[in-house]
Amino acid sequence: MNEHSIRRVVIVGGGTAGWMAAAAFARFLNNGYTEVTLVESEEIGTVGVGEATIPPLLNFNQMLGLDENEFLKATAGTFKLGIEFVDWGALGERYFHPFGNYGHDLQGVHFHQLWLRERARRTMPDIAAWSMSAVAAANGKFGRATGDARSPIRELFYAFHFDASLYARYLRAYAERAGISRVEGRIAEVNLRPTDGYVEAVTLADGRRIEGDLFIDCSGFRGLLIEEALETGYESYAQWLPCDRAVAVPCALPTPGEPDPFTRSTARRAGWQWRIPLQHRMGNGLVYSSEFLDDDDAEAQLLASLEREQLADARRLTFTAGRRRECWNRNVVALGLSGGFIEPLESTSIHLVQAGIQRLVALFPDKRFDPRERDEFNRQMKDLYEDIRDFIILHYKATRRDDSPFWDRVRTMNVPDSLQRNIDLFAGKGRLFREGYDLFSNPSWVAVCLGQGIVPASWEPAADALDEERVAQALDQIRRGYLDTAQRLPTHGQFLRMTAASPLAGAAPSLAPVAPRPAEDVPFFAFTAESPFDVGSGGGSPL
Repeated sequence: MNEHSIRRVVIVGGGTAGWMAAAAFARFLNNGYTEVTLVESEEIGTVGVGEATIPPLLNFNQMLGLDENEFLKATAGTFKLGIEFVDWGALGERYFHPFGNYGHDLQGVHFHQLWLRERARRTMPDIAAWSMSAVAAANGKFGRATGDARSPIRELFYAFHFDASLYARYLRAYAERAGISRVEGRIAEVNLRPTDGYVEAVTLADGRRIEGDLFIDCSGFRGLLIEEALETGYESYAQWLPCDRAVAVPCALPTPGEPDPFTRSTARRAGWQWRIPLQHRMGNGLVYSSEFLDDDDAEAQLLASLEREQLADARRLTFTAGRRRECWNRNVVALGLSGGFIEPLESTSIHLVQAGIQRLVALFPDKRFDPRERDEFNRQMKDLYEDIRDFIILHYKATRRDDSPFWDRVRTMNVPDSLQRNIDLFAGKGRLFREGYDLFSNPSWVAVCLGQGIVPASWEPAADALDEERVAQALDQIRRGYLDTAQRLPTHGQFLRMTAASPLAGAAPSLAPVAPRPAEDVPFFAFTAESPFDVGSGGGSPL
């Protein structure tokens, strides 16, 4: 500690973003001199509809030392092995974007290149057959590798579905136990220093004044500090991502006790619909463009699609896809919706909060606020937003749908040069260059490109240097291993009960076969068992 050290951090707003920041600061700013205060008002609701995540959240939870089973039970959480996309490439088509890799690279050649070459020689199953996560999801199974487990169970990568409001409550308890102070109250005024325009305090409606050195804006779309006070500016992505509305509603689970271990995204005439299974309910939502669908019709469409009875009133949201021009301006750092919003098609909202926290901790300032640290933070966040932006736009651009004005628009639009380069490289020889990016690596781009009809004209010449028969045998062996492993895993619901991650864990788990799903609900990549394969226990530590 010295005279320049940050002594007071003020987090404005609770919800998922605010309490994630508070929990992380309780872990990393536990230095004896930095006080962290979170200000929130029960009068102001949180968005709280983001219920699906991606694998990096495991790192965040492990960094906090959270017990995974306890966390799932507290948040009514389930496991997520990927996303099933329905009607995106064309009506009637399905594909799966799994977590983890496809197969194994051989002698430096990417697996999908070997699959492309083999596909030209013989009829091949969908590439999802070479993903442990996709095969497990297709069979409704789940397992977690023990420390000594051998492949392929160690190749099953996962994330979570959970109730976002329960997650915020869980992290609040964690943060408050660690000494974070919470102040209840509505902010009436943001006080700026007259000399340099830095925020020096926030004044509550009852007159209390909360002073700070560093302020974290988690106030949601409005951006109370970053935008209303500092007028930072916003860069819109609406020209490529025209959806600007969402309506969300929960319903009862169609198969109580056996939630699917994946999210489903179904393309609609003016947007898309999410389906997220929790332990106690199904989360449903429709993301759409108000230019092509009005709010009442959108809500009616969503309600008509529910699989079981509605459990709460529908909630409507309005947004503009994009980001703040600077997520860190003066002594204010914006996290979550205050910093920007990209529609939740690939479940990136919570990850953007996590990424902002990690970068802030790595570049944590002192009271001098070195502009080089601030600029580096903003550069990294800009690159991350734009990388996610391109990946989301890919889903809209790579479509053959022409059944509505919405799809005509996105199919024919010009896209950012950075995305067009990736599309063109992949369409030629399946080439992807993702070095330096920490999200959506090659397998993710392969899943969406192939799934939506961008099939390369050829493959890398390096693949031809490998013996055809040996490659064919390796591919068949890998596929059988994944399938046999999945068949021996417990069902998703059984695993939740066996690991005490479910409120029903007190009962002895039934290993009786689960009733099959209705035929129209079975993913296109369903498989059958072919041969036995020994796997490790499913009750160990996370991957």
